[in-house]
This record gives sequence, structure tokens and C-alpha cells, in this order.
Amino acid sequence: MKVNFVDLKAQLNGIRDEVTGAMMEVVDNTAFVMGPFLKGFEEDFASFIGAKHALGVGSGLDALALALKAVGIGPGDEVITAANTYIATALAISQVGATPVLVDRDDYYNLDPAGLGAALTPKTKAVMPVHLYGQSADMEPILEFARQNGLKVIEDAAQAHGACYGDSKCGSLGDAGCFSFYPGKNLGAYGDGGAVVTDNDEIAATIGKLRDYGQERKYVHLVKGGNSRLDALQAAVLGVKLKHIDDWNAKRAEAAKRYGELLADAPFVLPEKAPWGTHIYHLYVVRTPKRDELLKFMADREVYCGIHYPTPLHLQPAYSDLNLGPGSFPKTETDAPELLSLPMFPEITAEQQEYIAQCVMEFFG
Repeated sequence: MKVNFVDLKAQLNGIRDEVTGAMMEVVDNTAFVMGPFLKGFEEDFASFIGAKHALGVGSGLDALALALKAVGIGPGDEVITAANTYIATALAISQVGATPVLVDRDDYYNLDPAGLGAALTPKTKAVMPVHLYGQSADMEPILEFARQNGLKVIEDAAQAHGACYGDSKCGSLGDAGCFSFYPGKNLGAYGDGGAVVTDNDEIAATIGKLRDYGQERKYVHLVKGGNSRLDALQAAVLGVKLKHIDDWNAKRAEAAKRYGELLADAPFVLPEKAPWGTHIYHLYVVRTPKRDELLKFMADREVYCGIHYPTPLHLQPAYSDLNLGPGSFPKTETDAPELLSLPMFPEITAEQQEYIAQCVMEFFG
């Protein structure tokens, strides 16, 4: 049996007519950039997250960088974020001229609030918690720390479409929340895309200009902006998928529960759900010192797994300027050679999961 890491074709088969119809409506109206189809999706996505505004942009990285710029982060500033995140989080900070200051993970693979104090300096202007793998960081102590120190909070919710912290959706808790719509996300476009959500009118207005050449209206350029607009075809696709996301997230949770039962006796560490919120299982990440051998063993049996992430960002050549060598973040560095993401998507079947578990147990003897 072949099991892909993510099966986008299985998802497409369930929504093909809806997606085709939505895309053809954009084509028939020749309304490809900005316009009513983007506006409709933005309104629906803002409502889904529980925010006043949503602004579609070109990518998740753009969403983070534009949000930082909109709250005034720039050269000479520092932004505290997670050591174990994908490099895009740090790149956004670098793009606005600021410096990422890293904090090790907690027991749920999210930024550990206990590390914030040691990361604080007079240059700190914001905290960027990352809701990694599909569940929220522990936001209450993070928000309290930010309030006490006059910091902005920009949520990296690229893997948390629909995940909750308490009764609030990820992305709705800080000054702004940033999402990626990369195709493999829980809410994925058919290409790159992203969004920023916020309750702050000024932040929304600033991002609205920054993403569109600095325009307030056509040919009236108030700031030096760029071009980072979510195109209408992608907005149409996302609008269709948004109607299904709650069901898809529930199916991911069911699949995660099934994994937990099938792999209860496997000699590796299974993911844990944090007590403060929901988990939408963008990724189902296990941990074993035999990661690389297991990865190859599974691939030989046509079960394709992933690694998130093989090299901590402070050990990447791009961030050698941080001067943070091995040993700086013990949990993140211990994790890196051990983390393995098993296949996870809403359409994964019980039979596929049973085969995956069978291969895992065969590997461990």
C-alpha cells in the first residue's frame, strides 16, 4: 500500500465541482486581482477567526513581515520567537531589519513562556509566538509578559487554521495573526498565499497599503509599499475550502486518536495535546532516536513521512550571524535528529493508518 505524506488529490476529489465552479466564476468575471472575490474571502476568513479584519497577501512569510512592519518593528529592534520554528518566522523578522531572539520549546513543541524573561533586552519590541504543528502556544503568560513590557504580539498561525486557545481562535489573540495558505496547510490554496488578521483598524489600513504599492486608492501612494496581493483565483479556492475546514480538522483529530491507539506500544514519543486548547493536527509528529532509519524503512514500504525540522534555525548558515552555537537550545537541538512526521490528512483511511502502524511495529521488532 502506498501512503503519501499529504494527499491533495484525495481532497480535490471531494470538492472538484465546487472548486472548478468558483474558479470559473472568477475567470468569467475577469476579476483576477483584488476585487469582490478577494473581499468575500477576507470577510469570511475574518469571521471564521473571530477578527475584525483579514487581508489576503502573497504568502505566509509576507504576512509575518507586513504585520511586523505595520506595528512599527524595524532596524535595531529585537523580536522574541521560537527556536524550533520553520525559518520563515525568523526571515520575516530579518526582512524588516530586526533581529530574532530565540527561546526553547515547551513540552508541546511551542515557545516556552518561561524563557521570555531571559530573552528580554532594551531592544525587544515584540513577541512572535508560533502555534506549531496545529496547536496553540500558551498565550496567557505570553500576552501578560507583553503587556508588562510594552511589547507587540504577532502570532505565527501558519499551522493553526481553526485551532483554539481556550475559546479563541489562534490568530485572534495578539495585535495581529498571520496565516500561510501553502497547499499542504489545513486551509491551503493551489499556490502560495497568506493572510493577516487583526482587530486593529490602523494595522489593517497599513497592511492594506503595504501589500498594494503603498496605495490608499489608485495612483495615490502614501507609503513605500510592495506587491503582495492574494489573487482572486486563490481566494476563490480558499473560499470553497473554508466551508469544509471544521469537518476536515475534526477528521484530522479522529486520525490522530486512531494513531494514538495503534501506536500505543511503539517505543517512541507520541504527540501530546496541551490542556489549554484544541489540536488540529496539521502535523502528527513522533520522536525516536532511530528517526533516520525509520524514515528510510517506511519509504521502502511506500509510506512517505516528513521531518519538521531537520536543522534548528540558529544552526542554519543563514543565521550564523546570531552567534548561537550547539547547546544554545537543548530541547530544540535534541529534537532535530529525532522528529518524524507521519502521514496526516483528513482523507487518510483506517486501513492506511493500520498499514503505517504495522510498518512501524515491524521496524521496531
